[in-house]
Amino acid sequence: MIEDVNSEKNDYIKIRISTNRKENWKKICSKKNISLTNLIINSVENRILDDERRKVLAFIEKQDNIFIKIETNINQLAKMVNSQKFISKTEFDEFRSELKIISKLKEKQNEIFMKIYSLIANDY
Repeated sequence: MIEDVNSEKNDYIKIRISTNRKENWKKICSKKNISLTNLIINSVENRILDDERRKVLAFIEKQDNIFIKIETNINQLAKMVNSQKFISKTEFDEFRSELKIISKLKEKQNEIFMKIYSLIANDY
């Protein structure tokens, strides 16, 4: 059972480990910028670590920014075509081909994001 975030934490578990192992765990926590408690709890409960969650969210944001740039480029091309009132058949076919590729990539991205969100949601 996952503990409520607002619940009071007033119980302790003492475990015996070697000093070397404890120091290694502390180094891991330091690198990941997480607490030793979070490392242990998330590992035992098979949950995504906080640093991994941050990386996933940063990746999602980066992907979103890439598609925003693509959408901006599409809008710029549309403005250019509208102002010139012309686009060659070759340019149009190439543009359509690129749009199909982008559309397929966006669909794949959305599928991946849904899987990621469901994995993250299961951690709460």
